[in-house]
Parts: sequence; C-alpha cells; structure tokens
Amino acid sequence: MYKIMIGDDEGIVIDALTFIIKRNFGDICVIESAKTGRSVIELAERIHPDIAFMDIQMPGINGIEAMKEIKKSNPNTIFIVISAYDKFDYAKEALNIGALDYLNKPIDQNDIVNILKKAMNKVDGEREKRSRDLLIQEKLETVVPIIESGLIYSVLFQENYADDTENFKRLLGIETNRGYMMVIECGDSQEGGHLTNTVGASVRVQTYYRELREIIKEHFSCVVGSMMANSIIALIPCKDDELNEEEEYSERIEIIENARRMVRKLKGRLNAQFRVGIGSVQKLDEAEISYMEAMNSIRLSTGSVAHVRDLPIGCDYEEDYPIETERALFEKTEEGDVNGAVSEAGRFFDWMTERYPEAVMDIKLKALELVLMAEYISYDSGGMTYHFKARHDYLQTINEMKDYEGLRSWFLAKIQEACRNVATKKEKSSTSIVDRAKEYIKAHYQKDISLDDVSREVNISPYYFSKLFKEETGENFIEYVTAIRMEKAKELLEYGNKSMKEICLEVGYADPNYFSRSFKKNLGVTPTEYKEGKR
Repeated sequence: MYKIMIGDDEGIVIDALTFIIKRNFGDICVIESAKTGRSVIELAERIHPDIAFMDIQMPGINGIEAMKEIKKSNPNTIFIVISAYDKFDYAKEALNIGALDYLNKPIDQNDIVNILKKAMNKVDGEREKRSRDLLIQEKLETVVPIIESGLIYSVLFQENYADDTENFKRLLGIETNRGYMMVIECGDSQEGGHLTNTVGASVRVQTYYRELREIIKEHFSCVVGSMMANSIIALIPCKDDELNEEEEYSERIEIIENARRMVRKLKGRLNAQFRVGIGSVQKLDEAEISYMEAMNSIRLSTGSVAHVRDLPIGCDYEEDYPIETERALFEKTEEGDVNGAVSEAGRFFDWMTERYPEAVMDIKLKALELVLMAEYISYDSGGMTYHFKARHDYLQTINEMKDYEGLRSWFLAKIQEACRNVATKKEKSSTSIVDRAKEYIKAHYQKDISLDDVSREVNISPYYFSKLFKEETGENFIEYVTAIRMEKAKELLEYGNKSMKEICLEVGYADPNYFSRSFKKNLGVTPTEYKEGKR
C-alpha cells in the first residue's frame, strides 16, 4: 500500500491525477489532497505520505517552501513536482531539495504512470532497506549481550585467554586497555545497609533484564554482563591516560553521582532496591582487582552507592614501590612461566638493593616473603604436597648470608623452583588429558564422536578441552579426528578389497559423498583415484 498526497490549487488537476492513479494502480494506493501550502503541510503531518505530487504555485506558502517544511517531519517522502511554469530556477531548486522529477503541465498520462512506478520502486527499496536494518538491529539485540557477557567472563574468570579478550574487544569496538568494574545488586528492601529477599528480587528483576541493561547503558558507556544471582557486573572502559589527583577526584565524584541517578531510575522502574559498588581503574588483564574492590565496597558500606576510594579498604604503597613488578611476579608464577617469573623477581630484587642499599634485614625479609608467596602459589596451583618442615632452614640460610649476591641467587633459585613446580604439574596434567583424549579418539573414530563426547571422557569442559588440545597438538579436534580417519582410509584403500561404502562406514562417515569430498579436500584426490594409484 502506498500513501499518495496531491498538493495543487486546481481541482481539475487533483481529479485528473486521482483518476489516472486509480485507473493504473487500483487499490494499492490511498490518495488524499490539499489546495493550499499550509493545508498540504498539515495533511503531510497527519498522513505521512510515501509520495507527494506538489504544484509550485499554490495560495499562501508556495510548493518549494512547503516541500522544505514537509521534509522536516517526513524525510522519506518522495516528491514529484508539477508546474505550469517551465522555469529552470524552479526545477533546479526542486531537484536540490530531493524531488524525484519536475513535470510541466499539461502532463501526459504515460509520464505520470512511469514516474509513479519509479517512485514506488524507490519506496519499495527504502522499505526493504528499513526491514533489513531492523532485522540486523534485532540480531544485534540478541548477539551483543552475549558478546558483552563473554568479555566480562573473559577478563574476570578465565586464565591465559588474552586472545579471547582481544576478540571480544574488537567485536565491541573497544580500543582502550583500561577500565573499572561496577557491581549492581538488587533486593526487595534495604535494612541496616543490607538487601533483603535477594533471591525473590533477582527472579523478578531477571524478567526485566533488557530494561535493566538499557538503564545502565543510559548512564554509563559500558559493557554489561548477564544476571548472576541478584547481581549484574558492568565493565566501564576508560582512556589509557593517567589522571592527576584533582582530575581523579572530579571524575570519581561524577561517576558516583551518575550511579546515584541510575539507582534512582532503577528503583522507580523495576520496583526493587539496588546497591552499587565501584572499583578503581585497572588494566583489563587485572580487572579482577577492580571487581573485588567493587564487591568489597558493597560489603563494607551501607549506602546505595559506594566507591572503593571512599572506603578505608585496600592497601596504599609508597610512591615508587614496584607493585606492578610484584603482581607480575605472582602472575608469571601462577602461569608456570619460569623465565618470566625469574625476570620479574630479579627486577624487584634490584629495586630493593638500589632503593634501600643499607636495609639488609628488610631486604632479606621481603625476599623471604616473596618466596613464601610464590611457594604458596606453587602448592595451590601446582597441586604439590605440602610438608610442614620443608622450609625449616630458610631463616637460618638467609641470616647467614653476608652479601646481596648470595641472597639474590637464593631468592631467584627459590622463585624458579616454585614456578617450575607449577609448570611441570600443568604440563603433566595437560599431557595426561590430551593423551587420554587421543586414545579415546583412536578407539572410537569409526563412530560419530564429537568434541562433547571426548570432553566428557576426560572430564573437562568442551571449551577448555578445545583450547588445551590445540595448544598441545597444534591442530584442532576436528583436524585431528579427520587425519586419523584419512590414514585409516588410505590403509584400507591400498591393502583391502572392501567396497567404497564399507570403507566409508569403517572410518566414521555415514555419507559416501561427504567422505569422498573430505578425502579429496585433505589428500588432493578422490578415494577412487587414490585406490587406482593416481596420487
């Protein structure tokens, strides 16, 4: 259906155009008309026409000015200008403001039909484009929350998956590598700084997740995770620029006030109580620090909004203390990165001896502290067995050391040992898992086995198994299974007398055509050609 508007001060022209349109296009057009510039503008505001025939000379506001006014509220209306004046200036101005064509009276019926068909095709094109845009928008409404939840999960709960984080960032158009975490919790009421009936409130609020998400994004340019219990986690990316103390304070106040406005709107719209905890700005690979700060801000405060910097929690360090080096040392140890951990340990030790060359006992105590922390990580992450007396000689050893060179060697050796224990345990664990998976695949390749089947067999999640298998073997699960099947197929083709269908089934393919295509894709020839020696 097309809505057509005719603007002309001559009744005979309106009647003629109406007759021609109805005769050639029947009931697919709804036609309305007006005879003055003002009335045609008012008509357009009421019916929002798809196509408008406009006369240049009408009483009051002329056709050109009326078109300009109509376009403000109906930018997609297609104009066809008709005039008894064959003036170049009129035509030029009409075309400049988007008219499809300029026709001179008297107008031939065929010209009207042809230009109207052209206009209808344009309307159809715009409608199809709008429909495609809405479909894309609808898909994005579904996909974007999944991607955003993936990024939140990646930066908080996954280890050594930097590639995933970068992929999520790229999909979401995030270029910065810094941000802060915000935790939003809900409940039915707030008593003594704590939310009540959090389970009931979370079930109720969950049904309004989309609206909750929209309200959060109205107040913060952020990534919003999925609902977990009675809380939602949001990541607010920040510029990589460091702020001075005054700028940091002003920004913090603005964030808090914005969060307060958000809480008020959430309460009014979702009929629940909300509390917000806000962490400090961190690198994305250390986002869990900001997350824990946000959680602690809620736990250690009674207000509706709490920022970590406003609470007496956390630890401050002297101005040049190498906290990043210390964190990196523990991260490398946990990852089993021996060279990285030793490098960070050496850097930290050098800072101590250069910064406090006379503080012998303090340096010894700090070296011991770092060793004990690294060994704790080794026991916890490396699955080592703890022995109570294993470190009985540590104090005596470091007390007897007369120079920093000996202390440094002992310190680095202990860090290296702790880190190597983690690496060895991970390597053994990974190798054991992959070896078991390979054995299972070799024993069941004839069946329709899947990644889920093998993951269940080795008792780890499909996602983690897929990454582990690729890291250990250099190829993904499908590639490995296909290679096993192709080798067996080659053997049967070379030395057996089985039919192609029998070979196909024996190597795990139900469809002979698919088997043939896969064989040629991997070996460059069809199974028949291979059997005939054309390889």
